[in-house]
Amino acid sequence: MNKLLLTFIVVILVIGGAFAMFYFYGTSIYDGAVKKEEGVKEAWANVQSAYQNRADLIPNLVNTVQGAAENEKSILTQVTEARAGIQKATTPSEIDQQAAVLNRAINIVFENYPQIRATENFSMLQVQLEGTERRINIERDRYNETVKDFNTHVRGFWRSKALGLVSSADEFKPKEAFQAQPGAESAPKVDFSKHE
Repeated sequence: MNKLLLTFIVVILVIGGAFAMFYFYGTSIYDGAVKKEEGVKEAWANVQSAYQNRADLIPNLVNTVQGAAENEKSILTQVTEARAGIQKATTPSEIDQQAAVLNRAINIVFENYPQIRATENFSMLQVQLEGTERRINIERDRYNETVKDFNTHVRGFWRSKALGLVSSADEFKPKEAFQAQPGAESAPKVDFSKHE
């Protein structure tokens, strides 16, 4: 009888130990799934942040470039009109008078605007557009990596069994990776024309 009791205790301990091990394995799997799910949420928030950065940055850059281009257009128009005045002049005194107007216009340009910057501003806009889109793409790729990591974690055979024991069936559903919208293969257009 002593042997039977001892065998019974050993069986109970083995069963209890196996249950405890599987329980602790399941809870560690659960905690890992929670951590990975939070990683997915963080990665998606970073994608949203990159979108918001684009929404905040690009219109302001376009307006800045448009403003600089309009200002430079105005300056160049003054110089062009002054030069046209010389071409229209017919007498030496009219030519001298128009030359003085042209010199004043040119001096104003060089005093106030030593370097015309429209081309530089357009180049800066192009660099910012490219950098912003690259950051968005990087964040999307990171999001897809975290989704893959999460999905691999929760869909593994033993992990899914352990998660099924310690959580509800729909608590850790596989996540969807980022997919482009229909038509996203077409780049957005930057429009410098004035809309009223």
